[in-house]
Amino acid sequence: MTLVNIGFGNLVALDRVISIVSPESAPVKRIAQKAKEKDMLIDATFGRKGRAVIVMDSGHVVLSQMTPDMIMGRLSEETEVAGHE
Repeated sequence: MTLVNIGFGNLVALDRVISIVSPESAPVKRIAQKAKEKDMLIDATFGRKGRAVIVMDSGHVVLSQMTPDMIMGRLSEETEVAGHE
């Protein structure tokens, strides 16, 4: 299982991630709001502005203060390191 750092030492399992999107659009805001209403929202922002919404295959939605590009950059770093072992 590959874990990806989404900020502040929080990790998500890469094989459980469906998408990583920006929270700026109304549909993504609705997804986060519905997840909150169902107690399926995980806020990993530590009180900062959420800049990425991560949708998991379990139906959970994770908010991160990192941008989707930053998370993808960390993901590519992780896969490069894993490939050299």
